[in-house]
Amino acid sequence: MTHSVPFTAALPRINALTIAGTDPSGGAGIQADLKAFSALGAYGTSVITALVAQNTRGVQSVYRITPDFVAAQLDSVLSDVRIDTAKIGMLADSDIVAVVAQKLAAVPLPFVVLDTVMIAKSGDALLTADAVAALREQLLPQVSLITPNLPEAAALLGVKVAEDERTMLQQGEALLDLGCEAVLMKGGHLHHAESPDWLLTRSGHNRFTAPRVNTRHTHGTGCSLSAALAALRPVSLDWATTVEAAKAWLQQALLQADTLEVGQGIGPVHHFHRWW
Repeated sequence: MTHSVPFTAALPRINALTIAGTDPSGGAGIQADLKAFSALGAYGTSVITALVAQNTRGVQSVYRITPDFVAAQLDSVLSDVRIDTAKIGMLADSDIVAVVAQKLAAVPLPFVVLDTVMIAKSGDALLTADAVAALREQLLPQVSLITPNLPEAAALLGVKVAEDERTMLQQGEALLDLGCEAVLMKGGHLHHAESPDWLLTRSGHNRFTAPRVNTRHTHGTGCSLSAALAALRPVSLDWATTVEAAKAWLQQALLQADTLEVGQGIGPVHHFHRWW
């Protein structure tokens, strides 16, 4: 059986794990997660669930890793490295969801952020239909925070996509009732001048807004935000302060995204804006 070294408040360095698919162009998935971890001072480890042939213009092909090999990767990391926090992204199908849920049940981690990745920025599907139910029933009750956008929240609940903040909150409450500790409802699809996000926890709700950034380079935004949340949570007081810090970092990554020259489509955010 695998084991994980217990988390303590005085850790000198944060070890973070990402469980997700790949992006050869480097803007999303595992590559974006590892960049976000590094940019925010966490050491990144990874478990790959799918090899995705994609670039800034879309997804060309998906090769799903076998569930047994996903399990083997998880065993390799968790039996050797103290993992203080984790981010889960693309899981591809229900068998992989089941494996990850089983491993987390056997080896509980201090913080787990679930980015409910279902559709790529280009519109390509990244999660099979049966995996949505598995995600909701097997994995969601085990995680610390989920970060759905409005279409993803609606898919998880089997309802229409929210068109206002009141409905956003109602759907966030419904997701919270499914067993996770906290929900970050991302309101970018409302198309307001500011992008409203709502954090819902057992103790209350917090609203966060940021001005929309006029850039087409938003590839991997959701991946990067969820990875930032995972990296920052062990060194933050609570989820509210974590969200505030992660959104401030991502806002700058978006503001400086146009300084990169990556691809001919929807380019990536600038993870290392503080240094380059």
